[in-house]
Amino acid sequence: MSNRRSRQSSSAPRISDDQIIDLVTKLRQILPEIGQRRRSDKVSASKVLQETCNYIRNLNREVDNLSERLAQLLESVDEDSPQAAVIRSLLM
Repeated sequence: MSNRRSRQSSSAPRISDDQIIDLVTKLRQILPEIGQRRRSDKVSASKVLQETCNYIRNLNREVDNLSERLAQLLESVDEDSPQAAVIRSLLM
C-alpha cells in the first residue's frame, strides 16, 4: 500500500502545510456551524473537514429536493405558459 501511496504523491503536486492551514481556515469561515463560533473556540482540522462533507451532503439534498419540487410545479402549469418557461430555466 505504501508503494501505491508513493506513486500517487509523486504525480500530484505537493501541497504545503501552510496551504493546508490556509484552506482549513477558509473552510472554517464559510461553514455555518463553525463560522458562527467565537474566535477562541478551537475546532480541529478533521472536524472542519467532517463538517464540510456534511454541509456539502446537505446542500446536495436540498438541491435535489428543490429540483423535485420545481419538476412537480412544472407538471401543474400549462406547458406553454411564461411560468413554465421560468421553471424550466431553473431546472437547467
